[in-house]
Amino acid sequence: MAASTLEREAETEEESGGGRKKLLVVGVLVIVLAAGGWWFLLRGGETEPKPGEVATLEPVQVNLADGHFLRIGIALQLTEGAHEVDGAKALDATISMFSGRSPKELAAGRTRERLKGLLLKKLVDHYEHDVMDLYFTEFVMQ
Repeated sequence: MAASTLEREAETEEESGGGRKKLLVVGVLVIVLAAGGWWFLLRGGETEPKPGEVATLEPVQVNLADGHFLRIGIALQLTEGAHEVDGAKALDATISMFSGRSPKELAAGRTRERLKGLLLKKLVDHYEHDVMDLYFTEFVMQ
């Protein structure tokens, strides 16, 4: 009788161990499918913003190094459906970005494009993604 009881307990342990393995496999499969669904359905739904209106701001003069000046005009490419933007944030960021720089530094095309990219990043943050691009409408140094 003792042998048959031990055999039954051994069989029960094997069955429950196999059941646990199946449960673990099913659990992992559910997690993988849920992650895949999130990736394709939710994340795949994010699309690039579409361009809307262009807001052209009045040019401003910025003090450069050694008594020089920069007259700079900018236009903001808004995203589709973006509300009107207050240009004060953009002009303040532009003045901060270009003030005190030397005309020689700004004459280099690479430097100007690098600064434009940095300014665009600031503006996208300031305007909470209502701005998607930036254009120079004037760039005159004296």
